[in-house]
Amino acid sequence: METAAVLNVIVDNIVEMNEYFSDVAMGDGLAPLLVLAGTLLVVFSLGVFGALTLGALGSLVTSS
Repeated sequence: METAAVLNVIVDNIVEMNEYFSDVAMGDGLAPLLVLAGTLLVVFSLGVFGALTLGALGSLVTSS
């Protein structure tokens, strides 16, 4: 049951983090654009590295 307590803490932190990010995203000035740019950078980098990882795994199982 110790893992359930750890998972509860993680879920609570994620919910709290979403509240903080939504406060910043709805802020004044360039804050919404900065949040959007950061999100796009993270999504792009995850996609590139995910594709590279899938390619590496594919090359391991295929014969050359």
